[in-house]
Amino acid sequence: MAAPKKGRSASAQSRPGRSLALILIAIAALTGGMFISGNTTPRLGIDLAGGTSITLEAQNEPGQPNAINKTNMNTAVDIMNRRVNGLGVSEAEVQTQGDKNIIVNIPKGTNSKQARAQVGTTAKLYFRPVLTYAASGAATSPSPSPSASSSASGKATGTATEKATDKSTSSASATPSATATSQGRAVTDALKADSSPSASNSASTKASPTPSASSSAAKAAADLQKAYDKLDCTVPAQRAKAGDGVDAKDPTVACGQDSKTKQWEKYILGPAEVAGTDIKKAGAVYDTTNAQGWKVTMDFTSGGSKKFSAITAKLSQSQPPQNQFAIVLDGAVVSAPSVTQTLSGSAEITGGFDQTEAQDLANMLKYGALPLTFHEASVTTVTAALGGEQLHAGLIAGAIGLALVIIYLVIYYRGLSLVAIASLMVSAILTYVLMALLGPAIGFALNLPAVCGAIVAIGITADSFIVFFERIRDEIREGRTLRPAVERAWPRARRTILVSDFVSFLAAAVLFIVTVGKVQGFAFTLGLTTLLDVVVVFLFTKPLMTILARKKFFASGHSWSGLDPKRLGAQPPLRRTRRPSAPVDTKEA
Repeated sequence: MAAPKKGRSASAQSRPGRSLALILIAIAALTGGMFISGNTTPRLGIDLAGGTSITLEAQNEPGQPNAINKTNMNTAVDIMNRRVNGLGVSEAEVQTQGDKNIIVNIPKGTNSKQARAQVGTTAKLYFRPVLTYAASGAATSPSPSPSASSSASGKATGTATEKATDKSTSSASATPSATATSQGRAVTDALKADSSPSASNSASTKASPTPSASSSAAKAAADLQKAYDKLDCTVPAQRAKAGDGVDAKDPTVACGQDSKTKQWEKYILGPAEVAGTDIKKAGAVYDTTNAQGWKVTMDFTSGGSKKFSAITAKLSQSQPPQNQFAIVLDGAVVSAPSVTQTLSGSAEITGGFDQTEAQDLANMLKYGALPLTFHEASVTTVTAALGGEQLHAGLIAGAIGLALVIIYLVIYYRGLSLVAIASLMVSAILTYVLMALLGPAIGFALNLPAVCGAIVAIGITADSFIVFFERIRDEIREGRTLRPAVERAWPRARRTILVSDFVSFLAAAVLFIVTVGKVQGFAFTLGLTTLLDVVVVFLFTKPLMTILARKKFFASGHSWSGLDPKRLGAQPPLRRTRRPSAPVDTKEA
């Protein structure tokens, strides 16, 4: 077993060029990708590049005068931070200010419009049964397909169908007012009889309503019909106020837009049957089967699946348009598919989304709705003057530290310092290229703490070289030549380097997990450079040292190689010598 192992070791030692070629190809590929993508510089954080500062003011919820409290504010900050900050390295800052304000700082280079939508959207999602709908702002009968591309799906029980396209199912009329009136009577009668598809309402129909309850229901239905008649969804101000302040348990009016025709439509919707809190997970998926573009898929919790199954079972027995349910996000109808059979398990939203819109919606549904409603109190631009000065000072400090390290290496290690400097350059190139690529990939932003982490990494990388070089010198002091000294020193140095880098990476990971904000940038950079140190030492430093050990300058122990046996105090190896045997005295024998 010893001979094959020796052969493999000799083969590995004789081909260090493979490792060097591998890391050089990786550097070339990453650098090429950086230039092709057009992101040739790392994205800077708000302290270095400036950005936008948004002040959000919390609003009291209807019927909840004490909703603005520390718990809800902290929850809102956590949700907003997860929405805009992703992995925690995009440098968007979310923090409370006072009792009812939240400050969001978005660095330059981030899509501020998209980020503002992310933090400002409450993302309250409800599934409501459709009682009636009509085209808004047009003198035609209501469109039979408010969201022709929207659908819902069940895992085992079937799929929801598109809205009916047969116009005979809609109550046609010469004018929209007549249409609204005829539909309004049906809706008013339905509300008075409390015959909406709501599960909670169906349970209460067993008891006879009292006269006062009937009177209240009639008044509520009349008010709802009045709001519906006056609603013009082509007016942005009316769209924003539609259903404002209505509890999820009450019917409401809402606006929606057909994803294909872009026609605005108004709805009367029943009480919410399923809420966004019943969604277990959500994601953006490209629909390749029906060529509908991007869609948002949702999986319900066990309780949400039961609710969804119950409402779709009732809707499937109703006539259009009351066999449809509306997916309502922050008061606006995103889609309203019809139901022909009982569904459960999952649903999907399709509405002509592009990739960004689908991912944003899935992101908001995944991280949950905000516990409070916010409006923008102010939006200001933040300059990077102070951060620029600090960066300048930090770069000067980093340059001085790097220069001192190089001077020390040259004086103490002489020729070996070339290996260390080349390795530092390779590590610096990989760090820069990866930072530039990670900006658009995961939203990484370079801030002052991250710069500090990169400077600290210089010492970590140099420490690995020193461990390896000292192991080689120890072997030479024991009397070995350079080539076997390099190969014997590497296993010992490798263990020490791996343990040291593991401790550094573990500290960076713990720091990244338990902290927020700018400190995460420091931890992320420290962890990244620690991993790169392992890559550089294994794929560049060790193979380069193996190649140089074959060169006469280093192998002969030149005084400027840093490996001179005399300067290192090497002792010649001890060898046993045979003493001449004494002549045998034959007489004594």
